[in-house]
Amino acid sequence: MTEFGTPPLCTEIYGSRRTRHYLPLPDGKLRCVPDRPEDQTYRSLRDVFMSVFLPQGYPESVSPDYLAYQIWDTVQAFASSITGTLATQAVLKGVGVGDETSTVTAATVTWILKDGTGMLGRILFAWSKGNKLDCDAKQWRLFADVLNDVAILMEILAPAFPACFTLIVCISGFFKCIVGVAGGATRAALTMHQARRDNMADVSAKDGSQETLVNLAGLLCSLFLIPLVADNLPLTYALYGLFTILHLYANYRAVRAVCMETLNRARLRLVLRHFLRWGKVPGPVLVNPKEPLLLGYHQQLRLILGAPLHTVVSNTADFQKALEGSSSNYLLFFNQAAEPYKKDWATLSEMQHLLDRIFPTFLMGLMSAGWVTDRNLLGPEEWRVDWNADGKKSC
Repeated sequence: MTEFGTPPLCTEIYGSRRTRHYLPLPDGKLRCVPDRPEDQTYRSLRDVFMSVFLPQGYPESVSPDYLAYQIWDTVQAFASSITGTLATQAVLKGVGVGDETSTVTAATVTWILKDGTGMLGRILFAWSKGNKLDCDAKQWRLFADVLNDVAILMEILAPAFPACFTLIVCISGFFKCIVGVAGGATRAALTMHQARRDNMADVSAKDGSQETLVNLAGLLCSLFLIPLVADNLPLTYALYGLFTILHLYANYRAVRAVCMETLNRARLRLVLRHFLRWGKVPGPVLVNPKEPLLLGYHQQLRLILGAPLHTVVSNTADFQKALEGSSSNYLLFFNQAAEPYKKDWATLSEMQHLLDRIFPTFLMGLMSAGWVTDRNLLGPEEWRVDWNADGKKSC
């Protein structure tokens, strides 16, 4: 029954945001009645805003951490837009804009060298670290924003060192292109995490709309700030420091808000430590806040998955020792550089038996705790080996 005393013919819902009832009228027509009558103007403005800047089906179509991440990402984008404007003003001043003694040719050469160095940096970074960006998306995202602040600082300081100006802006351009690769790639990884209805394109497009709106707001603020900071270096440095602190804090809060359900090495280490100590597998909500966000942190033990065989064994006897007692489709080795341990086959065999014994329980615990088990972000190498042992074929 509705407030009009007539049972609805049908009820219509739009995600979790809106419910409407359809009532039959005496003349045979249908009357649409909203479940919660609201001010029509407010509702229209809210609906337009959400349709323009949020993915369709929000909040059901995205991950639970979407809103928290996007709020802090918006704050950091605004701060970065302001500091970027300060850097642009400094670079333009350094190449001679407003200086009658400067030539167009010199400014053009400086700009070409800056862009060329950046392109080289983009290629080198993608080659050396491209396969690591998916595995540690949060860490590389934070790294990219810190490096971006360093690059902006170099551009702001560059006019103070005219003899080294070209070198400084080239290094800055190199850093900024690394930022572009790392930031873009990790943004794609986070978009994949946020999209829950195979709607990556929609989530990515709406993120672009949000960023464009924030950059527009940053440009408007910059129009008021630029006349104030012109020829006022102390104020420029003060504004850079203020907005950089805001930028770094917002970036930390943004990546810390992300709660990923796939296991990378850092999260797996935390899950395993808790499981071995307490016998229970913690869920993503408990593990993600403890994940280190600094690259290289807590990596005392170097583990290589899919290592080439020649790096772990040097003779047939060692390989046969590794096969003894192994009933799994993987082999464990110590690195040949680990001299005190590489001949300790009893330890390796005991370790392999332990893993075989606890893995089924651990896997069930992962699934019960809400972790994704059909894919992972452990970053294995591509080497695989086939071997024959006692008539059995393994790989």
